[in-house]
Amino acid sequence: MLPEGFVKKYQQLLGAEAPAFFESFQQPRHKGFRINPLKPNPTEVALDLSRPVPYAKWGYYGAVNGRQVDHQAGYVYSQEPSAMYVAAIAAPQPGERVLDLCAAPGGKTTYLASFMQQQGLLVSNEIMPKRARILAENVERFGIQNAVILNESPAHLAPRFPAFFDTILVDAPCSGEGMFRKDPAAQAYWTPDYPAKCATRQREIMTEALKMVRPGGHLVYSTCTFSPEEDEQMMAWVLANYPEFRLQPIKRYPGMTAGRPDWADGNPELAQAVRLFPHHIDGEGHFMALLQRAATAEVPVTKPKKKAKKGKQPRRKTLPDQDQVALWQAFEKNNLNCTLNGDLVVFGDQLYLSPETLDLTQLKVVRPGLHLGTLKRQRFEPSYALALALKATAARHHLALSAADYRAYVHGDTFKTVETGKHWVLLTYQAKTVGFGKLVNGTVKNFFPKGLRFEAAE
Repeated sequence: MLPEGFVKKYQQLLGAEAPAFFESFQQPRHKGFRINPLKPNPTEVALDLSRPVPYAKWGYYGAVNGRQVDHQAGYVYSQEPSAMYVAAIAAPQPGERVLDLCAAPGGKTTYLASFMQQQGLLVSNEIMPKRARILAENVERFGIQNAVILNESPAHLAPRFPAFFDTILVDAPCSGEGMFRKDPAAQAYWTPDYPAKCATRQREIMTEALKMVRPGGHLVYSTCTFSPEEDEQMMAWVLANYPEFRLQPIKRYPGMTAGRPDWADGNPELAQAVRLFPHHIDGEGHFMALLQRAATAEVPVTKPKKKAKKGKQPRRKTLPDQDQVALWQAFEKNNLNCTLNGDLVVFGDQLYLSPETLDLTQLKVVRPGLHLGTLKRQRFEPSYALALALKATAARHHLALSAADYRAYVHGDTFKTVETGKHWVLLTYQAKTVGFGKLVNGTVKNFFPKGLRFEAAE
C-alpha cells in the first residue's frame, strides 16, 4: 500500500490524473535490456529483439537470464526501460571526456560507453565502496577499454577536474518514488519530509558537479522520483544560482511529459525538462533535465586540497619498470594480434592501461583503466577484463568451447582439448569471448574468476 502522505501529496499535485497514476503501481512492471555495440555481431543473442525501446538506441523490452552466455560475455545489460533515456539524452561523442558521477551499478556508464566506442575518457565514480566494486564488475563484463573507475565524493573530485568534462551525468540519489513499483521496499523508508532531505544532498552534489563542466559542455541531471523538491525545484535552484547554465530542450517521445514550472518558481524554462510517469509510459518514474554551460563562462582557478592522512590510504599508481614492461610486451607479442592504446600503469602487482594521462594521486581508485592482468615473477597472467575487451580474432590462440566445455569453464573446472602446446588461449562460446585459459598439453587450466563461478544449465 502506498504511504498515506505520498497519496495526499500527489492527489493535490496531479488532480484528475491521480487515480490513473495510483492505479499504475498495481500493474506489472516492464523489464528491459540493451545489447552491447562494443562487441562483434551484437545482435546475435538468444533474446527477442522484436520490441525495441523507441527512445533508447540498442534498448529492448524483455528480461535477461543472468546465467546465459549473452550476459556472462557482456553482450547484454539488463536495465529498466525508462532509465535508458538518461544516458540516451547525454549521447556523448567518441573522443569526449565524460563523467558519470553517481554511477553504480553501471547501467548508465555502460550505455555512455556504447556511444563513445572505446574512444575518449569515461570517468565512472561511485561514493559507496561496495557499490563501486559492483560497478567495476559491470564495466569489465561490458568490455569497456576507456573507463577509469573511482570511489570518491563529488567534493573531492571537483578541485581535481575543474571545467574538465564535455559531458557529465548526475543520476542523483533520491527519494526513489519512481521505483515504488519495481522495489516496494522503497516505500518503507519514505516519509513526507524525505524528499526535502534528499534535495539537500542533491544540491551539495550539484554544487560540485557544475564546477567540472567545461564551457560549452553539458550536464544531464536525473532522478527516479516524482518529487518536485528534487526535480523542477532543483533545476530552478541551479538556474537562479548559476546563470552560466541554461536548460536545453529534450526530445519528448509519446508518453513523456514536459517539466512542470508551476511545481517550482514558475520559470517557463523548466518545461524543457522531461517527466516519465508510469501511467503514461511503459516504464518506471523518472525526471531528466539537460543543462549547458555557456561557452564564454569564466572558470575560476582552483587547487585541490591535500587529503588528511587518516585511515586507509588510496593505492598508489606508478609507471611500470623496465622488467614489468618487458613482461607485458612479451605477452602481447606472443598472444595478441593487436596493439592496445593507452598508458601502462601499475597498482601493486596489477597492470592497467589508462585511456588518458591523469593525475590520480590522493584519489581512491578502483580501476585506473582497463585491467590487463597480474605481474607475477617472470611471467604475466592476463585478466578476465582483458579477455572480455578483446575480439576472438585479437588473440593468436583461441579455442571454441563446446556446451560441456563452457559449463566446466564457468564452474571453475579444467577440461580437455585436442589442442596441443603450452600457451594462453582466448576462449569463446557461441562465437563470444568468455575468458582466458592456459593450455598445457591438451588440458585447459581454468582462470574464470572464483567469485563469478556458477552452475550453467544443461
